[in-house]
Amino acid sequence: MRRRARPEGLVVTLLIALAAALATAPWAAVIARAGGPPRQDRTLVYCSEGNPESLDPGLVTTTTAMSATWQMFNSLVEFAPGTTDLRPALAESWQVSDGGRTYDFTLRAGVRFHANAGFAPSRPLNADDVLFSFLRQWKPDHPYHRVGGDFAYFRDLGLSDLIEGIERLDERRVRFRLKEPDATFLPNLAQAFGGIQSAEYAEHLARRGTPEALARAPVGTGPFRFVDYRPDVAVRYRSFPDYWRRPAEAGAGTVETLVFSITPNTAVRLTKLKAGECHVMAFPGPADLDAVRADPDLALVSGEELNVAYLALNTARPPMSDPRVRRAVNLAIDRRAIVEAVYGPAGTVAHNPLPPSSWAFDRGLPELAFDREAAARLLAEAGYAEGFETDLWFLPVSRPYNPNGRRVADMIRADLARIGIRAELVTRDWNAYRAALYGGTPTMMLYGWTSDNGDPDNFMNVLLGCRAAAPGGANLARWCDPGYDAAVQAARRTDDREVRTRLYRDAQARFRAAAPWVPLAHTVVHMAIRRTVSGFRTDPLGRTLFEGVTFTE
Repeated sequence: MRRRARPEGLVVTLLIALAAALATAPWAAVIARAGGPPRQDRTLVYCSEGNPESLDPGLVTTTTAMSATWQMFNSLVEFAPGTTDLRPALAESWQVSDGGRTYDFTLRAGVRFHANAGFAPSRPLNADDVLFSFLRQWKPDHPYHRVGGDFAYFRDLGLSDLIEGIERLDERRVRFRLKEPDATFLPNLAQAFGGIQSAEYAEHLARRGTPEALARAPVGTGPFRFVDYRPDVAVRYRSFPDYWRRPAEAGAGTVETLVFSITPNTAVRLTKLKAGECHVMAFPGPADLDAVRADPDLALVSGEELNVAYLALNTARPPMSDPRVRRAVNLAIDRRAIVEAVYGPAGTVAHNPLPPSSWAFDRGLPELAFDREAAARLLAEAGYAEGFETDLWFLPVSRPYNPNGRRVADMIRADLARIGIRAELVTRDWNAYRAALYGGTPTMMLYGWTSDNGDPDNFMNVLLGCRAAAPGGANLARWCDPGYDAAVQAARRTDDREVRTRLYRDAQARFRAAAPWVPLAHTVVHMAIRRTVSGFRTDPLGRTLFEGVTFTE
């Protein structure tokens, strides 16, 4: 029997009670100081929306967990904050040769790793760390390949098949050899899974027989070092004084302690922000934006994000295996009403997997229709004139692409009921929800995506390609169309923008005909901050970054 979702009002009541209980807990003392005193001990509290599924950059797949790891890790190359522009990071330079098949990276000199209670690094970053960080994801026989889980993101990007070799040229130079040119390779390295870990730390843990501590007590090169993590409470960090990009003289407003206060409920997050219990709040609800604007102590930080919210239809499960049923579901849902009711002016109706700001978005495709009569005819044609029963899973937390999963699910359920589809609403806590979706359990499921690199491949391939349809992959619809996949894979093998655009438009037309999703919305993302915070910005790639954020008093 499926577990029924609790009524939303009860969830809010329980969460507020939990927040009150946590306020009396000893560990919450750090969080509770977020109002006035933090500028004395320079503690910044971020009210985040959920638990990270991991603190290992190679294993994270959600923006929640990626943001938790970005504080601790750097990649070889990175996107400048607030943009999709690549710039050097741990690699100070790189050269591309052999027709785009060979990448030689030169590492920065003197980059230090964090220390913790059980480990003190004896050397700076070198090529061995880069090899460790990628070989563990690539090679099944690597001793750290099965520590903590499999590297689904690395696999879904096709890197397991694309890479031909990774070589240490000397202490500061690493070579990647590819089997074929790939226009997405360099921006892909700027994603969270490309965070460089310490090979020396991994060896230390292996000798102690505790390799799993690589994720439990992570060590990186980033602006903040890990202190501890208590699920459903907080992740805590301290500023790293030897950070390679830290200013020579830290000002009076420099953040010394960073706390991710895990607060899934939007109303509770806003209450804590107003009370001064946190300085930055993730994703205020559309109905709360005016209240934030009206508060003299608060400010909104907003920006367009490369994202999409969607209802995935599990094509491996009848009746969603029938494209006529999937098209009927698409026709039956009033997506415009959902966007107006749930997203307000922050949302736009989605028509494709790609957001309209993507250079490959096909504006020539007609808008998806809302036609209940046509939906009923398709159901009857598929043999379901009387409809059917199914499950509809909804997000338990607010996300940048979906501020209220329960309300969206309620509206979808009501629309489907009008053509005879009787949907039972189901949810789980955030990590269990994700595990069920990636495990292929639901028939219909609400989810979404924020681009990690700004490239169309990050939507079209990672979310809908055949490789990602394997168990554990991000293709939650488990849809594999050879013609679609051929177009998407061909688009990776050229850097000709015109050719890539043509291929992605062909893929979008195939997606539209097969209807493995109901595309729902794209959003402008809002974050709320206290006016004492300076330097915080939203990011088109969904990252929440605190490097360079300071207090103004």
